[in-house]
Amino acid sequence: MLCRFAAICLSLSLVTGSALAAPSAADRAAIEKATAAKLDAAAQADVSQRIAARWRQLANDPAAPTIGNARADVTIVEFFDYTCPYCKAVEPRLEALLKSDPKVRLVLKEFPILAPESMIAARAALAAKGQGKYTAYHNAMMRFEGRLTEADIFAMAKAAGLNVVRLKRDMNTPAVSDQIISVFNQARGIRVFQTPAFIVNGRLLGNESALIDFRREVAAARRR
Repeated sequence: MLCRFAAICLSLSLVTGSALAAPSAADRAAIEKATAAKLDAAAQADVSQRIAARWRQLANDPAAPTIGNARADVTIVEFFDYTCPYCKAVEPRLEALLKSDPKVRLVLKEFPILAPESMIAARAALAAKGQGKYTAYHNAMMRFEGRLTEADIFAMAKAAGLNVVRLKRDMNTPAVSDQIISVFNQARGIRVFQTPAFIVNGRLLGNESALIDFRREVAAARRR
């Protein structure tokens, strides 16, 4: 943008025969701010289009764990990591929302990007689906405080009533690997590169997780 502005100034100076003053610091700041806003709006529009094109897979992937009413009118998709402190901080508000609003469904995207333990936990959680105990196990790991270790992961599995021997076998199956790869591809496809990330009925929430009012976002989704 500054280059274009300078080119215009040069062209006008050639026409008028006199040099135009260079833009002031305030002018440059205003130009840069306007350019950044335009680029940000374009990026947001691009992400919105990407989500719209992929919403069916994001919201209705049969391999993705879900919590809540299968016939809900509002679907929240969450990309998360079990070692992410921001994911854990927001968890009580999500649980409260699901308890208070029976027409909300949460689709969980295991997105283990932060630590080696993230991958172990994600694999174990997905394997827990086969024993019908995903939700209890997921909640236990999300409530866990402190640095998550491999020993903690399997201790919580045992406490949740899972057969740990079977869990360790199942977590390394091709189906679990395929689901994790699928989630990574979904995230890349909609330009999600961090956790947590929330999409409510096709709209990516741009606020910091600590500032998200889920009840307000759900109400807004119902009005759209």
